[in-house]
Amino acid sequence: MARVKKIINDPENIVSEVLDGYVAASQGKLRRTEGRVLVRTDIEPGKVGLVIGGGSGHEPVYTSYVGKGLADASVAGNIFAAPAPQFVTAAVKAVDQGKGVLMVYGNYAGDVLNFDLGAEEATDDTGVEVRTVLVADDCATPDLDTRRGIGGGFYQVKIAGAACAEASSLEEAEAAVIKCKDNLRTLGVAVSAGSLPETGEPTFTLGDDEIEIGLGAHGEVGVERSKLMPADELTKKMIDHIVADLPYKSGDRVAMLVNNLGATTQMELMIVTRKAYELLGELGIGIARTDIGAFFCSQEMAGFSISLLKLDDQLEHLLNAPCESITYSQG
Repeated sequence: MARVKKIINDPENIVSEVLDGYVAASQGKLRRTEGRVLVRTDIEPGKVGLVIGGGSGHEPVYTSYVGKGLADASVAGNIFAAPAPQFVTAAVKAVDQGKGVLMVYGNYAGDVLNFDLGAEEATDDTGVEVRTVLVADDCATPDLDTRRGIGGGFYQVKIAGAACAEASSLEEAEAAVIKCKDNLRTLGVAVSAGSLPETGEPTFTLGDDEIEIGLGAHGEVGVERSKLMPADELTKKMIDHIVADLPYKSGDRVAMLVNNLGATTQMELMIVTRKAYELLGELGIGIARTDIGAFFCSQEMAGFSISLLKLDDQLEHLLNAPCESITYSQG
């Protein structure tokens, strides 16, 4: 595979320059604090704080989702690497408004270690109470405790943002986000690899006629490697796997996220969406909301993921609540 071309400057400055871009585009609504932390400048006094974050290279997750009705701060690591604990500490301190801080990030060993260390330091320094609800939606991983956090993380962050804005306590916000996590499942498929911007080298290899179902965002092994198949056949295979995992059943209402992993066209996403609607309709599962586009990428990885979130009145209200950020807003 040829070296991937990137429009960058010094690779060592990628993360810092990305954060500076968000600050510039925010027109005063975001600021940078210690290290690689992006913070709202207009956090409402007395709210439950929300910190999100993870490795860079997956934009818009997580850095983009800082704003009113979403996160109060994000912490960025190097490309595909966990943020440093001291930056997590800085983020927690920056958003604490006296009601505690909720952290939402992907279930990866490095992130769990460093976020936990950073939260402990913040608590030791200030006494702030910090709780965590991991994103763990990837149903390609059989073990619930080790499930990776992938595209459905957008829904979990969206619901966490609304819950933290509305909740009277940290416990109340945490309970809503746990409910979201428990009812959220995602499965992805890769057609070709993304790359590491520092080297231009691919993160994994696939044959010209191969796909991998369930591949992780960093190239982790999936559940099945097979020959490229028609879109309808692939979508059915994925929907069947997702629906069986929760399981979802006739009469359920869901939100569906069709996520572009980086280099897939809107044409392909709409073909998949059409078939997913047909399949879920045959199962008696109603789709209350659909989101289509790039929410969790892996550089220029070609492929997509499908997420289903089973809704009740509370989750639907929180998902539809107003929010505003650089890359995603709704009234």
